[in-house]
Parts: sequence; C-alpha cells; structure tokens
Amino acid sequence: MNAAIIFGLLLALMLTGMPISISLGLTVLTFLFTMTQVPIESVALKLFTGIEKFEIMAIPFFILAGNFLTHGGVARRMINFATSMVGHWHGGLGMAGVLACALFAAVSGSSPATVVAIGSILLPAMVKQGFPNRFGAGVITTSGALGILIPPSIVMVMYSVATNTSVGALFMAGVVPGLMLATFLGATTWYRAWKNGYPRMPKATWGQRGKALRDSIWGLLLIVVVMGGIYTGIFTPTEAAAMAAVYAFFVAVFVYRDMPLKKVPKVLMDSANMSAMLLYIITNAVLFSFIMTNENIPQFLAEWLLDKGLGQITFLLAVNVLLLLAGNVMEPSSIVLIMAPILFPVAMKLGIDPIHLGILITVNMEVGMCHPPVGLNLYVASGITKMGITELTVAVWPWLLTMLVFLALVTYVPWISLWLPRTLGMIS
Repeated sequence: MNAAIIFGLLLALMLTGMPISISLGLTVLTFLFTMTQVPIESVALKLFTGIEKFEIMAIPFFILAGNFLTHGGVARRMINFATSMVGHWHGGLGMAGVLACALFAAVSGSSPATVVAIGSILLPAMVKQGFPNRFGAGVITTSGALGILIPPSIVMVMYSVATNTSVGALFMAGVVPGLMLATFLGATTWYRAWKNGYPRMPKATWGQRGKALRDSIWGLLLIVVVMGGIYTGIFTPTEAAAMAAVYAFFVAVFVYRDMPLKKVPKVLMDSANMSAMLLYIITNAVLFSFIMTNENIPQFLAEWLLDKGLGQITFLLAVNVLLLLAGNVMEPSSIVLIMAPILFPVAMKLGIDPIHLGILITVNMEVGMCHPPVGLNLYVASGITKMGITELTVAVWPWLLTMLVFLALVTYVPWISLWLPRTLGMIS
C-alpha cells in the first residue's frame, strides 16, 4: 500500500508537468510528514550526505571536459580523421558520423554533447553533399547515444552511486558493447546508403590519413589519459575525470587555440549550471531511495518476485520493458537513480551480475534518448536540423530498431559486458 501511495503521488506530480527532481522531493516530504515517524532532521542529513560520495565528483568534471572539447575544435578534427578513414565507403559522411560519434563519446561521457559536437558540423556538410536531411539526422541522433555507453559515462557514474558498484569496472564493461553497437549502427548506415545510392567521397591517401591523425591526436589522447589511468590504477575514475577536465582545457586553449581565454568563464558557467541540475536530481533521488528503503519496498518487491518463481530470463525481459516505458516519460538520470536501487536487490538474489545489470540499464537509457516524447537526443538534433520531432522520429527508426536488437543481445549474452573487466581482473 505504501509503495502504491509513493508511486501514485510521484506519477500525479509528474503529470502536472512539474520537473522530475521537484516531484521526487515533494513526494518524499509529503510521505514523511503524513505517513511516517521519521524525524525531519534525518531528511536534512540525507540531503547533504546523499551527494557526499567521492564518485559523484566525477560528474561535474566530465561535463566540464566535454564542454571544453565541444567548444575547442576537437570534434571538427575527429570528424576529419573519421572521414579520411571511412569516407570512401557507401554513405561516406554518414559512416564518418558514426565513427566520429564513437570517438567523441570516448572523451565526453554525454549523449547530447556528442550530438551537438558532431551533428552541428557534420549534418550541414551531409546536406550540402546531397544526403537527405532525414538520413543524416537518423545517423547522428542514434550514434550520439554512444556517448553514455562508450566510457567515460555519466549514466554509469549515476548507476554506481545508486548501487555502490565499481565505476572503473563499469567503464571497462562498456568498451566491448560500445564498440559492438557502433559497428551495428555503422552497418545499418552502410546498408541504407548502399541501397539508396547515397554519395561516397574519394578515398583518402595514407598521407592524408596521417595528417588527419596528427591533427586529432591531442583529442584522441584523452581516451588514453582516462581509460589508461583507470586501468593502470594511476587514477580513480573521479581523479581521471578531473585530469580529463584539465587536459581538455589545456588542449582547447593552448594546443588547438580554438577557444580564447575570454570564453573560458562562459564554459565554466554552462558546466556549473548543468552540474547543479544533475546534482539536484541526485539529491532528491537519494531522498526517494531513502524513503523506499525505510519502508522496505525493494526488499518486499524482491521477495514477492522470487515467490512468483520469476527466473533470470523473465526478470531481464521485465526490466527492459519497464525501463523502455520509463524512457517515454523520464530522462536517464532520474530513471537510473529511481529504478536501480529497486531492481538491484532482485537482480542480486537471482544471481545477475551487477556490472551486467549496469550495462543493460545504460543501453536502455540509450534507446530512451532516441525516441519521443522526452528523448533528449531528438530535441538536440531537432535544434540542429530544424526538423520536427515527428519527422525525426520517423528518421531514426532504422537505427532505433538496430539498437533494440542490440539490447536483446546484451540482455541475454552477459559475456559481452563481462569479458573485458574479467580479463583485466576487475571482477571475479
């Protein structure tokens, strides 16, 4: 009954159009004041202790690094490198878009940032070369979702905060699925371009490829700084995020010199605004998780599902359906912070690896970012292409179906997520 009241109140507040973070906070406060004896002092304590975790500091640093790279010319150089490598294939600029998104995802940690950085440069070029607007929009909107699967990933940090799972192991677990999904999206792009006879570019010489690599090497080295530092144990993921922000600032301002020093305060302010928004969501989600745990709702749900004889296969299917439905009304950060603490105890009792569950949830969030009504990537792409959401929804369908096939594969083949962290000795 308490669970029904909590979720009913949350849903009612969200249906009024109230921001999810405020809906979470009001739900918790209303329930605490009217239906529990929990002292209100504990609420204030939870508000502060909820965001005291060291891992949470990675979020503003990764946001800052992504903003420096977005404004600092790194994306343009990555596109040039990607074009030189795959531009001569069918749908050359489209293929380059997938590869550039994968490369930028490996340094940004954010899907909308990847769509903005790559899409704002590549989409006008694709239209100019004769590609239909829908084709380019479909490629960039879905490939931009790689930003939260290929590490570093802000969504993975959120999952770690919600479940106390190793961020480093999650980052390593995202490498193989991220490369696989990039390959799947590239194959879909190639097939549609080949079928429709879309333009190809002249094949670049090895000299041109070498020059493109030299131009982009400073941005690509950030992948080595983050992933190499975490794997070798030089940095924790949070320290790697701080190093990424410093490195991105140095590259944008002093190496490429695409960002004048006078623009740095604006980038800092934009990053602070985005970080504050996410931290506010986290704070309220921690309160929501506290009230759920206090009422023993996750434990009760776990026992109820196990009593019903729910196995791994059925549970994982139910998780996918639940998360895909949640993706229709909520954005990824809120979904992860609300759902992960509820699903986690059930998954543990069923013997599902927490790292596998984290990657599964992340892929679901990717799908949710590419379909209406609240798909963030759709709205970002709409701003770049000036296309309506309905038209964009039609445009992304071929790639979205590819992502759903990949989701099924990741769900029922845990090896895809677990092989690399196990090989590196990060999990048993």
